[in-house]
Amino acid sequence: FDKWTDGQRRRILVDLLERCSLSQQKFCAKQLQARVPTEAVDFTTRLPRVLSLYIFSFLDPRSLCRCAQVSWHWKYLSELDQLWMLKCLRFGWFISFCPTPFEQGVWKKHYIEMVRELRITRPKTPAKDEFIVIDVQPVKSNVPDKEPPMAGRGTARGKKELPPWRSADRNPTDTIRYNYLDNCDPIEQARQA
Repeated sequence: FDKWTDGQRRRILVDLLERCSLSQQKFCAKQLQARVPTEAVDFTTRLPRVLSLYIFSFLDPRSLCRCAQVSWHWKYLSELDQLWMLKCLRFGWFISFCPTPFEQGVWKKHYIEMVRELRITRPKTPAKDEFIVIDVQPVKSNVPDKEPPMAGRGTARGKKELPPWRSADRNPTDTIRYNYLDNCDPIEQARQA
């Protein structure tokens, strides 16, 4: 058995299970469930791809990028053009060419570029010398104003600025998670709190 290939082992196991009685098959199922619990099974591998994409379509871009870090299969699903095209079209962002079937992730790249063009940055705290006391008028200098740094080029400190959909927090608290397996309504939970 140790020298057989994976295909040969599977054929033998199928033949053995077909010859077993119902009680023996239930015993095998319990043994397998103890080794591979059903809670650990990835739902995207069990569901049809269409349903997995439908579930991912409810996620915002930041959550989709976080899902791409879970596993290779989730990365593949969360970077499909079918998800990102809808997010681009909602804002009226179109691509100027027709991608070939071999080009993947075109709509995600387009979404990222369009967001970068918007120059969305976090509000910055002014430096101490920029605070103005109400009674005192600031002295204006002849030095021209600096241009605001563009997103993605980095800050003056040398640190690379994160894209708008990413935060520096490793344990985000800004995401709202509803565990539907608990069968609790979010509105009802808020009333109880």
